[in-house]
Amino acid sequence: MSEVISFRPMTVADIDTVLQIEYASFSHPWTRSIFTDSLTSYNCWVMFEGEQQVGHGVIQNIMDEAHLLNLTIKVLSQGRGLGLKLLEYLMQQAQLEGAKDCFLEVRASNQVAYRLYERFGFNEVGRRRDYYPAVGGREDALVMVCPLFD
Repeated sequence: MSEVISFRPMTVADIDTVLQIEYASFSHPWTRSIFTDSLTSYNCWVMFEGEQQVGHGVIQNIMDEAHLLNLTIKVLSQGRGLGLKLLEYLMQQAQLEGAKDCFLEVRASNQVAYRLYERFGFNEVGRRRDYYPAVGGREDALVMVCPLFD
């Protein structure tokens, strides 16, 4: 039997666990100060499976556009559809705020994330050269967009 999935707004008290998940997931994770600043500027969410915090996401809404800034699932919880559940929830929240489209950047090498976004309905619309720091240099970002409708 799987645990109930739930979401709530991120608070300062969540950041230690958010950072544990973030640092285990990425070679160049967001820092404490980025998350702290995000709490006052963006819509930040945490995802739970039962009592366990298993993911987080950050969205920026500007007028009728949303920008997905961060979507992270705990490494040990990956591969079970939780990324899609978190993405669906974040897109619903963006839509409730009036967003008609959502944009994101994803590392060109991150094929797992790319396939998740594509499965949801995101389409690649561009490339930002040398956008991300990478081991031994920089890496391109693929720009994707998804229309948000009911």
